Amino acid sequence: MKIEGFIWYSDILEKLENKHNVSTNEVESLFDRKPITRKIEKGHFQGENLYRALRQSHNGRYLAVFFIYKATRERRYYEKRKK
Repeated sequence: MKIEGFIWYSDILEKLENKHNVSTNEVESLFDRKPITRKIEKGHFQGENLYRALRQSHNGRYLAVFFIYKATRERRYYEKRKK
């Protein structure tokens, strides 16, 4: 899976910071560490499926990140959960 960028929506940013106390840098750094990625379900649009990535962040926290891998090789974050 080749990533060329990230798509962040304001409602997701607010939820990350306020509910989960996680920064976008911490989430993005997760993907630099080669997370365990699994397809969760088929997307509503062809080639845009929902995935989950699991890995310890650079801050030492274990994160589960749910994202949509878009045909443009970008990730759109769906939801993020902290363990």
